[in-house]
Amino acid sequence: MAEEKKSLTFIEQIIEEDIKNGLDPKALRFRFPPEPNGYLHIGHAASICLNFGLGQKYSAPVNLRFDDTNPAKEEQEYVDAIKRDVKWLGFEWDKELYSSDYFLQLYNWTIDLIKAGKAYVDLQSSEEIASQKGTPTTPGIAGPYRNTAVEENLALFEKMKNGEFNEGEAILRAKIDMEHNNMHMRDPIMYRVLKKHHHRTGNDWVIYPMYDWTHGESDYLESITHSLCTLEFKSHRDLYEWYLAQVANPNQIQPKQREFARRNISYTVMSKRKLLQLVQENHVAGWDDPRMPTISGLRRRGYTPNSIKRFSEIAGISKRENVTDVALLEFCIKDELNKSAPRVMAVLDPIKLVVDNYPEDQEEMLIAENNPEDANAGERKIPFSKELYIEREDFREQANKKFFRLKIGGEVRLKNAYIITANSVEKDNEGNITVIHCTADLDSRSGSGTEASQRRVKGTIHWVSSKHALEAQVNLYDRLFKDEAPDSHKDIDFKEFINPNSLNVITAFVEPSLSMSKPGERFQFQRKGYFCADLESDPKKLIFNRTVGLTDSWAKEEKKTTAPAHDPAYDTLTSLTGKYLKARSNEERNDLLTQIKPITDKINKETLISKLNEAVANKEVLAGLLTLKFIGVNTDKEKEFISKSLTMKNGAIKLETLNIILENKALSSENKTFLEKMLETEKSPFIREIIEKTIL
Repeated sequence: MAEEKKSLTFIEQIIEEDIKNGLDPKALRFRFPPEPNGYLHIGHAASICLNFGLGQKYSAPVNLRFDDTNPAKEEQEYVDAIKRDVKWLGFEWDKELYSSDYFLQLYNWTIDLIKAGKAYVDLQSSEEIASQKGTPTTPGIAGPYRNTAVEENLALFEKMKNGEFNEGEAILRAKIDMEHNNMHMRDPIMYRVLKKHHHRTGNDWVIYPMYDWTHGESDYLESITHSLCTLEFKSHRDLYEWYLAQVANPNQIQPKQREFARRNISYTVMSKRKLLQLVQENHVAGWDDPRMPTISGLRRRGYTPNSIKRFSEIAGISKRENVTDVALLEFCIKDELNKSAPRVMAVLDPIKLVVDNYPEDQEEMLIAENNPEDANAGERKIPFSKELYIEREDFREQANKKFFRLKIGGEVRLKNAYIITANSVEKDNEGNITVIHCTADLDSRSGSGTEASQRRVKGTIHWVSSKHALEAQVNLYDRLFKDEAPDSHKDIDFKEFINPNSLNVITAFVEPSLSMSKPGERFQFQRKGYFCADLESDPKKLIFNRTVGLTDSWAKEEKKTTAPAHDPAYDTLTSLTGKYLKARSNEERNDLLTQIKPITDKINKETLISKLNEAVANKEVLAGLLTLKFIGVNTDKEKEFISKSLTMKNGAIKLETLNIILENKALSSENKTFLEKMLETEKSPFIREIIEKTIL
């Protein structure tokens, strides 16, 4: 089967068009330009993956250039953290550069601009300057310093450079056009006085260039061909090009600025200023707190480079601002760890279980599979003894028929061990159960090959031997914010939405194999979720961080005969289809389809049938349709669902249903009569046209 050809992103289309128009592919050069004023977050990962991904695709060098023009906020700690994060993601830069490398060149070019009458020193207050700027609908007016003589501007700028002005007393402005329809072109600031120690140049400079003056000129000096920025810089493009026109040699490569939408994710904030607030006000334990959306926080929580890169690939690059559901990021890490993380047993809320008919002094080592998804993962030995710990929630003294875990008189299988029956309990003075007594079918040990070992029971639970279990601190992390968009409320501080239950620290018991776990190593705690050994974990004090929970219990030894109540892939899909219904453009819908397609491959097929039967709400019906759109319509149940979808009133659902039918001759034939009747009453000319195509 031929590999599916991936469509080009709009950025790749721009590059391909430039090559078609004569740009030598060997001249391509990109850059990732972070400001070292905080730690990188998942939004920056999109830019990292974009720029370095283009470098890999076109075999082009990519520079790592630090935008270090504001010593008031920048620190070496942030430089080191950024380098660490880029390397951890698996990317290598060609040159490590800094905007401060170009301070002297920028200064010399500035002198030339002043001499050409294209820059002047302004001694007004910031309030006075702002009042002269005008508005987007009214022109600005010239200030009193706009027409100062060149010689005086040179002298004033020299005084700025020598530190003879205090901060805020003088700025250098480009002299462009105070009536320009783009506010950024109304004599923007080029330099300001900042008497701060710089992490690289020390106290050599007290004037620092603004980002707009530095950005394009740095690109030019590095021969960058495509300067990729987020959308907020689109209105700066005129200024970017004006500055370049003042200094660039027209015979050399001119960098081209193009913009893409920044990555926004639900249930978090992406502003580095707000993230810094969380750190400084001790709402989190630091930039690498596992609840933070920083790359270092995600790493400490257990996310992998591949999961972040895959998330960036699926979410795609867009021209329009949108919010990506955090469930998509969680889906990517679950999908990877399901294949790679060893399964281990850990009891998070323990209660003692005594196997009364198991010999007091006997111990045995049982064989457990490390990962059923990985044939090469091997096996391990786990100790079994008379006294065990199980999860408190896995036992009820009295329970109905739908409770398939342990109850008095009921049977369950202990994972990799025996079938047991609960007989009695011990309680404390307050009536709380402290010990459960059971008997085991000692012929039923898993893998023993006996007839009893192959007997099926409806429930399987995990456990650890109390004699051999290790204590561990387990950090149960959840989303940091309760609100989907915590910083979108004008009159409410985003910190008001901090989730008070975002961290729950507990003491758990884990199987002894985890004594050798290394910081950063990832596991699936069976039936509980995916966990990662913390950076501070060691054999003397084991610490595990929850990466993400499981929405469904792990697969039982017996083949499931019914679909699970929840499927994480389908839950993620339904979340995205809700946004699809609200999409206002084809571009936005195509972005969502790019995210949806890989998820449909992961959906449990039995779950799908169940969901198709239950679908009533528009987003549920659309989730079923988009799944069938990509995996095909094969069963009678799926065909029935297609026919049912034709009766829905929602236009998007009608359209998707008709497109599926149009591509399938059998479906077209089976639904022809209904489509003919539908044609008689359908008012939309667009849908009428598709119906006519389908039935002809």
